[in-house]
Amino acid sequence: MNASKGKLAVSSIEFRDVSYGIGHISGRSIVSNISLRVYPGETVVLLGRSGSGKTTLLRLINRMLVPSAGQVLVTGRATTDSDPILLRRGIGYVIQDAGLFPHFSVAENVGLVPGLEKWDKSRISKRVDEMLHLVGLEPATYAKRKPSELSGGQRQRVGVARALAADPPILLMDEPFGALDPVTRAELQREFASLARRLGKAIVFVTHDLREAMLLASRIVLLESGKIAASAAPQEFLRVDHPEVRAFTASLAVVPGASA
Repeated sequence: MNASKGKLAVSSIEFRDVSYGIGHISGRSIVSNISLRVYPGETVVLLGRSGSGKTTLLRLINRMLVPSAGQVLVTGRATTDSDPILLRRGIGYVIQDAGLFPHFSVAENVGLVPGLEKWDKSRISKRVDEMLHLVGLEPATYAKRKPSELSGGQRQRVGVARALAADPPILLMDEPFGALDPVTRAELQREFASLARRLGKAIVFVTHDLREAMLLASRIVLLESGKIAASAAPQEFLRVDHPEVRAFTASLAVVPGASA
């Protein structure tokens, strides 16, 4: 059973009436009055146009940003009550183009957080091999390579492996496949969907692509101008009667190459 449907389930992430703005500059709110829970085993996709507040919500989860009002709780504790460094070590984070350290080998990139957590070398080595196998990269072939020796899709796989290496309960993904060619992107989307089901982690995934959201989400949360416009399971989402939902669902009907 999906954890989000269990009334006794404890949320991994909770937004309690959260707002974030830059009032000291312009009085503008980036996100407003967000209340949202993400449960273990869920992949919640934050969908929305550019500037709708998607990445801001991710940054509030790992305390790169602090709420102007309300609370963000991670595993039951307010982020403002947590050591930010320890908090981030317990959250996997994958960004576009992976964000790998260019002078580190693949193995060094993947083993970074376990190393910071003082795992012994043999345990780190075993975990690196395990994670590379998990994302479809043969350790004997790829472990010693530098990021510059990898394709874009391979770098993203390493980014996912690095994010999972210390076995965090939460995984944040900020348009991780957005810079890839369509074929590689589709391949990684399918593989990640399968991987997410097996991992059972709380995953928050940012995208502006409804097709991607439909493939990956257990729940789609649509943001519009910093507020939640809709929240529903993928097939239910398509039936939500809201102007911004209709704008996104209309994009599914576009036929490539059709005349305007």
